[in-house]
Amino acid sequence: METKPPLPPFTPESAAQKVRMAEDAWNTRDPDRVVLVYTEDTRWRNRSEFPVGREQVREFLRRKWAKELDYRLIKELWACAGSRIAVRFAYEWHDDSGNWFRSYGNENWEFSEHGFMLRRYASINDLPIREPDRRFRWPLGRRPDDHPGLSDLGL
Repeated sequence: METKPPLPPFTPESAAQKVRMAEDAWNTRDPDRVVLVYTEDTRWRNRSEFPVGREQVREFLRRKWAKELDYRLIKELWACAGSRIAVRFAYEWHDDSGNWFRSYGNENWEFSEHGFMLRRYASINDLPIREPDRRFRWPLGRRPDDHPGLSDLGL
């Protein structure tokens, strides 16, 4: 069977690696790539949506990134134990009218023994911001290694 290392049980180091890999995938804004880290029967709670399975997640992500333009995300490990990881995150984006937002949230993840995400529970709040108040200004795609993380930015 295929695996998606690092595998549980997670250490703080392997969990931080898994978090960065997830951040990098989401910053591609490619639903077809992102869904490959989830089990076929993955279960999510994202705001008021409850997608089940890769295909529903793929459709959710397509809608998300059609609305949340110039999306840039930073994730940070909060805690880990066994097959579970808790993450906090923030991302910046704008709508089609040019209104900017910083969305803050927390996620709880549970992984299969093969390293694929079984469950993802996200709680998210959106804060309108002015364009000059943006903090995530790297070119679209992967956050550069020398770009500050959430704690470094005081977020």
